[in-house]
Amino acid sequence: MSILRSIATKFYRLRMKISKQTGLGIGITTNKMKIDSPESFYSFVATSNSGEVVNFEEFRGKKILLVNLASQCGFTPQYKELEQLYRQDKDEITILGFPSNDFGGQEPGTDEEIEDFCKINFGVTFPLFHKDHVTGNNKQPVYRWLTDATKNGWNNREPSWNFYKYLIDEKGNLDKIFSSSVSPIEIFKKDLH
Repeated sequence: MSILRSIATKFYRLRMKISKQTGLGIGITTNKMKIDSPESFYSFVATSNSGEVVNFEEFRGKKILLVNLASQCGFTPQYKELEQLYRQDKDEITILGFPSNDFGGQEPGTDEEIEDFCKINFGVTFPLFHKDHVTGNNKQPVYRWLTDATKNGWNNREPSWNFYKYLIDEKGNLDKIFSSSVSPIEIFKKDLH
């Protein structure tokens, strides 16, 4: 573990506590009009980190939390919270992890290295996808959908950092967006029950 990552990890709890108490860095955007997506979320396929093609139709009827991930970020301890959320409510929600090196070069590893890191350090069992871009002109198709109102019905906002979260409802509509400073456990407490 790098010294920088070790320091960031140690201060994670304090950082999240300060964000929660002060509201600093916390951003939650909601599809208030409950607009249905013009383009179906379930029409997508994406490549897993092991090279398998995953058809998103298999997630129909569940809430889905999509998260862009990085192994060397101050928010990396959220892997543990994401896994906890995934395990405790697997029948209602699935977590889809999309590693990306778009922010601060904090995900330099290969797909295999990322998977090993996630399993060894956090026991991750939720689906991980091929490392790809989540911002800019070359972002992968799912993130094009998440960040284009003509496709999802209301949102044009790209992730602003690692561990940015998008919540899809049971009908395949983009429901909410959570900034990196929103704990996955808080999402579970407030938005899933």
